[in-house]
Amino acid sequence: MSYPKIDKYSYLETPLHQFDPRAKIISLIVLIFSFAFISEIIIAITAVIFSILLVIISRIPLSFVTKCLKFPAFFVFTIIIVMAFTVEGNIIVDLKYLNVTNQGVELGALIFLRALAALMIAFLLLSTSKFDEIIKAMYMLKIPNVMVQVISFSYRYIFVLIDELSTLRTAMYARGFKFKLDMYSFSAIGNMIGMLLIKSYDRGERVYRSMIARGYTGNPNLFVTFSMNRNDYLISTILLIFALIVQIIPVIS
Repeated sequence: MSYPKIDKYSYLETPLHQFDPRAKIISLIVLIFSFAFISEIIIAITAVIFSILLVIISRIPLSFVTKCLKFPAFFVFTIIIVMAFTVEGNIIVDLKYLNVTNQGVELGALIFLRALAALMIAFLLLSTSKFDEIIKAMYMLKIPNVMVQVISFSYRYIFVLIDELSTLRTAMYARGFKFKLDMYSFSAIGNMIGMLLIKSYDRGERVYRSMIARGYTGNPNLFVTFSMNRNDYLISTILLIFALIVQIIPVIS
């Protein structure tokens, strides 16, 4: 089974692609946290527009962007529906047993917009640099080795586990399994998940032993160096200033 590599277009030559990975990680993560704490819808819309402009500057094909973001965006969009029915406030739609409130819609829209902006920024962080470069930059930023290794192995083996799950699912249906809302179906799915956990543990042990046999110590050997230039400082400044502005505006207004 094939999966889209998020760094498929990391070879492009744009200001964001040539942005120093260390500065990129710091600037974009600060921007993500800033977007996460936006408290006004107008500012959230501005953040989404700013994120879209960055995606346009990156020149990554729109089809690839939508392919990578459509499922996370759809999941976040469901928050609007949940909030509309669960947050108390002024009723705008009365459905007898369920009421849609103005405050619920506004809160759901706010959460959706700031999550969408943060998703696009996270996408740019991962898609405009090769994954190996991001990992090396994280080591250079003195992020704890354990955390970096967890991120690295999670990315590398998540697709392997998806394939394992697909194989187990195919085997179940080949034996005539049909999902129903009964205890047998839930028991079968539970057994499948348990088998996946066992296979994951066994694979992890084999990978660990093979890495130890090859001399793995947990300390990375970095054979690349990054150097900051004037453009890197300029882009970092622009991103950090925008992150600061979206937090200052609600305070001074």
